[in-house]
Amino acid sequence: MKHIIASLLIAFADSLAVVGQNHSVSLSGKWAFQIDREDKGVREEWFNKTLSDRINLPGSMPEKLKGDDVTVRTKWTGSLYDSSYYFNPYMEKYRIDGQVKLPFFLTPDKHYVGVAWYQKKVTVPDSWKGERIVLFLERPHIETTVWINHREVGMRNSLCVPHVYDLTSYVTPGKSCLVTIRVDNRIKEINVGPDSHSITDQTQGNWNGIVGKIELQSTPEVFFEDIQVYPDLAGKKALVRMNVRASSSAKGEIALSARSFNTNVNHEIAPVYQTVTVRKGDNPLEMELPMGQNFLTWDEFSPALYRLTATLKNGKQIETKQVQFGMREFTINGKWFYVNGRKTMLRGTVENCDFPLTGYAPMDVASWERVFRICRSYGLNHMRFHSFCPPEAAFIAADLVGFYLQPEGPSWPNHGPKLGNGQPIDKYLMDETIALTKAYGNYASYCMLACGNEPSGRWVNWVSKFVDYWKATDPRRVYTGASVGGSWQWQPHNQYHVKAGARGLTWAERQPESMSDYRAKIDTVKQPYVSHETGQWCVFPDFNEIRKYTGVNKARNFEIFRDILEDNDMSGQAHDFMMASGKLQAICYKHEIEKTLRTPDYAGFQLLALNDYSGQGTALVGVLNVFFEEKGYIDAEKFRRFCSPTVPLARIPKFAYTGDETFHADIEVAHFGAMPLRGARTVYTVKDKYGKVYAHGVVGSGNIPIGNLISLGSVDLKLDAVDTPRKLNLEIRIENTDAVNDWDFWVYPARVEPAEGDVYITDTLDERTISVLKQGGKVLITAAGKVSYGKEVVQHFTPVFWNTSWFKMRPPHTTGIFLNEYHPLFKEFPTEYHSNLQWWELLNKAQVMQFTNFPGNFQPIVQSIDTWFISRKLGVLFEANVLNGKLMMTSMDITSQPEKRVVARQMYKAILDYMNSDSFRPSATVSLEQVQELFTKVAGNVKSYTKDSPDELKPKIN
Repeated sequence: MKHIIASLLIAFADSLAVVGQNHSVSLSGKWAFQIDREDKGVREEWFNKTLSDRINLPGSMPEKLKGDDVTVRTKWTGSLYDSSYYFNPYMEKYRIDGQVKLPFFLTPDKHYVGVAWYQKKVTVPDSWKGERIVLFLERPHIETTVWINHREVGMRNSLCVPHVYDLTSYVTPGKSCLVTIRVDNRIKEINVGPDSHSITDQTQGNWNGIVGKIELQSTPEVFFEDIQVYPDLAGKKALVRMNVRASSSAKGEIALSARSFNTNVNHEIAPVYQTVTVRKGDNPLEMELPMGQNFLTWDEFSPALYRLTATLKNGKQIETKQVQFGMREFTINGKWFYVNGRKTMLRGTVENCDFPLTGYAPMDVASWERVFRICRSYGLNHMRFHSFCPPEAAFIAADLVGFYLQPEGPSWPNHGPKLGNGQPIDKYLMDETIALTKAYGNYASYCMLACGNEPSGRWVNWVSKFVDYWKATDPRRVYTGASVGGSWQWQPHNQYHVKAGARGLTWAERQPESMSDYRAKIDTVKQPYVSHETGQWCVFPDFNEIRKYTGVNKARNFEIFRDILEDNDMSGQAHDFMMASGKLQAICYKHEIEKTLRTPDYAGFQLLALNDYSGQGTALVGVLNVFFEEKGYIDAEKFRRFCSPTVPLARIPKFAYTGDETFHADIEVAHFGAMPLRGARTVYTVKDKYGKVYAHGVVGSGNIPIGNLISLGSVDLKLDAVDTPRKLNLEIRIENTDAVNDWDFWVYPARVEPAEGDVYITDTLDERTISVLKQGGKVLITAAGKVSYGKEVVQHFTPVFWNTSWFKMRPPHTTGIFLNEYHPLFKEFPTEYHSNLQWWELLNKAQVMQFTNFPGNFQPIVQSIDTWFISRKLGVLFEANVLNGKLMMTSMDITSQPEKRVVARQMYKAILDYMNSDSFRPSATVSLEQVQELFTKVAGNVKSYTKDSPDELKPKIN
């Protein structure tokens, strides 16, 4: 009863009191503004003068069209790994002032690195007498210095948390004052690295300005400087650690209560109280908040949240502070993560701070909630922030959605700065992670932390101390030193690893299958292993996307790539190339993710990324565009088949069969759902593209626990009923759940006898071949391994990795094939318009032919899609009228080992049957000399690099 009465009294006092309440006054709107190019403003005391320009805040200089036009002389924050732009004659038209277009990242409308001043006259409310008054700048970039009238208040430098200035002794309530803010976005003694996603032009851009909330705020003189909530699920309580800061000694009472606010089940926690005596300065305090027997927990499936209300009564002054938290424990046992005691696999993406419209991360909750819900629709539950920490809005949104986050310190300490060498970055990174954890540590979604990305220097010792500090300091999440690539050292103190090495596909060396896994890469690792930047499979640009860049950054790189395609007589194929390469990209993502799910003790993956990455040469690695929108070749429903909490898997030794074989697949499941499945029945169906069912039945029934490598049964199917070449599809479904997955496979006749008919078959363009063509005959040239013009292009079955600009034309150079699947040649060779697994036997490491000198309207039957930086017209199969005859030529190997290479054998038969039919009517005419050049002309390798390339990416030029 005493507590109830006390609570009523506090509530009554709260309703009456004006003095002592937390208040804020927004400073958004018009500010005086001036660029300080020569950095003379401090010396000339610009805080005492009226600035000459105007700007609206919040915002960045590029948003407000302040700064300089972009030219070839613009000094960028970020490595330019492909310097060919600056000397390539083709690029000259894009280097003209006023018409500049950049190929390596988006082109901003304005650019400025340096000092700028912002100034506003402000009246502090008279009602704030006797209170603490602060200036709150939610996200400036990068360094701020504040003056009130002519008095300097101080300087702040943080890329992660708000810049907060105590103005109590500088302002007088009821009177106006002049607030002057100097913002400096230069990279000075604190160098986080020019490619860090917190600052680089590769991503958001190195902008000058202030975004988010810009406010004057007031609190009582005795106030909560910090509140941190530590859930204790076993103890059914939360430990609340507070720091009360006072300007003088005082007595008061603290009341804590909590209430759930985002669930259908309302849960209210009875308040607890504690009388306190505080001294001047900081006063750390602890209180326990019992959560009761039926408290709600937070995770990806049920993200229940509480709002803690902390009230501090000090005489007539009352401060009330609310803190959002969830009853969540994110822990490690062995090689797995556990959320509230349940084994969890991370299905993640990397957020690279690509927001082209504003050039900086969203400051509102709705924008982040949209991003996280889209990621959830694609089956993901996790996001890593590459070398940056998002604003508070991201944590609030992730809490609401149920999404596990790994923010990072704002640094890629490489390509300039080095970690552990005693440079300022050492202290700065530690300070930043401490600050961001203090600011965002209560959010349930903040589950993991790394210091940054891929450091250099004596970094292992530094990150070891980093992890040790955090393990001892804050048990609410788990820690890794740095997110690193495969060539980086192991970090012995890590609680978990984010590391490359156990990722990728082996299709360059062996045929596709779904049997293998990554266990040999991680079997000696004792901690949870999360893949670093999985995927990176490229897709051709979508030029329809250009019109969407209506903000500070424009897709001039896409405009360049579109021009290149048009100059090479292929402008009409842009959408086809995007769709065809996208289908291959989706196939690669499916098989790489499934391979991860098949691996014992693989704790998770982090894609780089679900959406495209606009920088570092333009890395179009997403199945979504940079705006998190679908491109058209795969949707969320299809993606969730192989990326979701519950994924049926099939171990299939190969995907091409003959009719005298038996198809066999061992079926298992990776199940990381909310709970085990009881009495689950798994069924299968085999059908063709028309829906004809060849087999169906039950794989098995039983309970499915949480975990992977859970065997469900097998599927066996004799293929003798398939009498013509056909693509079939195996679908596995767990009844009464959303879990379903499928795999294509191909069946060809067991015996094939290609009929030459009246086709002359050769592997070269010799005198007899020319004679046959002169006489009006039909010629098939099988030129595998003999092509010269096109030899410079390396084709694998898999597409370009990341992009050929950033990685110096590292092979492969192509992104799949495009063809007209309705061409009569494919009557006996089932195919879509894009690469699929049956094409591996024909395309992997096959030479391509370059058709640059062929007629502009010439179109090969099977066209290889070149890297968009060059867009050469390429192909592996074409037909043409030559002299008086008809020619078919291929650089694919369609003749060797026909007893083993059943796909090639079928292609050989399909080509001959087509050439011997009335349908063989080439529409294009090419000269004999143009065909001859395919055997004799040498194009030479494309070489482009710059001296400031990082060592690990610098090419070896002979």
